[in-house]
Amino acid sequence: MKSFNKTVLSVIFIAMFAVGLIGYKYNPENTVNPVEYVISSIENLTVTPEGNFDRAWRIVKNNYIDKTYNHQDWERWIARYDDKIKTNNDSYVAIESMVESLNDPYSRFLTPDEFAEQDRNIDAKVFGIGVHISDIKGNVVIVNVIEDSPAAKAGLKAGDKILRINGKSVKGLSLNKVAELVRGAEGTKVTLVVLRGQKQLTKSILREEVKIKAVKYSILKNNYAYIKISTFISTNTACEVAEALEKTKKTSGIILDLRGNHGGLLPNAILISNMFIKNGTIVSIVDRNGKSEEYKAEPERLITKKPMVVLINNESASASEILSGALKDHKRALLVGEKTFGKGLVQRILKLPDGSGINLTIAKYLTPDGNDIGHKGIEPDYKVVMTEKQFFARKDVQLDKAKQVLTTEIYLNKQTASKK
Repeated sequence: MKSFNKTVLSVIFIAMFAVGLIGYKYNPENTVNPVEYVISSIENLTVTPEGNFDRAWRIVKNNYIDKTYNHQDWERWIARYDDKIKTNNDSYVAIESMVESLNDPYSRFLTPDEFAEQDRNIDAKVFGIGVHISDIKGNVVIVNVIEDSPAAKAGLKAGDKILRINGKSVKGLSLNKVAELVRGAEGTKVTLVVLRGQKQLTKSILREEVKIKAVKYSILKNNYAYIKISTFISTNTACEVAEALEKTKKTSGIILDLRGNHGGLLPNAILISNMFIKNGTIVSIVDRNGKSEEYKAEPERLITKKPMVVLINNESASASEILSGALKDHKRALLVGEKTFGKGLVQRILKLPDGSGINLTIAKYLTPDGNDIGHKGIEPDYKVVMTEKQFFARKDVQLDKAKQVLTTEIYLNKQTASKK
C-alpha cells in the first residue's frame, strides 16, 4: 500500500510530435496507442553497439510482464546476434526485431533521437508552431491552434487544410512525415500554404518554444466549472488543475473533460484523483509476479466535494482511465460520453548506454474496485456518441448531456442536504 508521497515516478507517453505540431486521428480505431512507463536509471556501461544490445536483452528478460516472452526462448536472441553486431545501426535493428517479437503494441525500441523527443514531451518542452492536426479523408487539417503560439500569431485557424510545407505538397504524406517537415530549430522559419474555404493562404512562421497548457477552464452560463485536461504529460498538470479549481471555486458543480486525453504522468492521475477523493484506493499496480501495490488517497489533499460529471470517449486512455475509473468506482462522479480506450498496462522506459531506449510492458493496473480495464475500457454512466459531423460543426452533444446530468445531480444533492 502506498501514498502519493511514496509513488514511483510513472508517466504515460502520448502520441505527440514534440515540435508544437501535434497529430492524431479523429477515428478512435486509428488512434496511436498510448504508452505508460516508469522512468528508470541505468548503470554506467561502456557505450558499444554490442553492449547496447546486451543491455536491451537483459532489460526484457528481467522486466517483461509475460515470462514466456510471447512463448519463445529468450536466450535465442543472444545466439542469433552473437558476433554480428558491429555498428550502432546493427544494434538498433537487432533490438527492434527482438522487441517486436514480443508482439506487444505498447513495447517498443526508441532511437536516441526518438528517446530525446520523448523526454522533451515529458518535460513539456515543445518547439514549433503550435497546432493540432488530424488526417481527415486524406487531408491534413488543423483542428486546434494553441493560444499565443506562433501559429496563432500568424493567423492560422482550426479548419485550415495544410497543402504545402516549404513548397512540398503534403498529399499522401503521413502525419509523422508532415511533422518532420514542420520540425526545425528554434528561430528558423517554416512556410505553410493552407486552404481556408476556397482561398489559399501562405503563412511564413517563425518556430518558437510553444507554451503548452495542459488545462483549460471556464465558467459556463449556469455557473458550472468546465475544466478540460488535454494531457497528463506535463509536470505542471496537477498544479494547473488545482489552479482551475481555485479560480472556479464559487461554481455549483464541475464538468471535467478527459476526451481525447491519451495520458501523461501517473502521479498527476493520482494527485488529481485525490483532489476529489478523500479516502480509499485510487489505483493498484500488479507486477509480473502477481504482487499488487495500492496507491491510496490522502485526506489532506482533498480540494472539493462538489457534484461532478466526467466526459470521456474512445481516446481517453491510461492516466485518463485511472482518473475516471477512480471517480466512478468511488461514486464521486458520473461519466458521460463513450467507452474509454481500454489500456490497462504499465510500461517502464529504460535508457540504453548510447541514449536509445526501450518502452517495456512490466505490469497492469486495476481500478479501485479491482477492475482490469485492459481491452475493455470504462463504460460511461450515460452513453452519448458524437459523430464526426457534429465534432467539426462544434455541436457538442456530449457536453450538453453533461450539463443536464450535472443539473440533476446538484438538485438531488440539495434535496438530500435539506432532509438532514
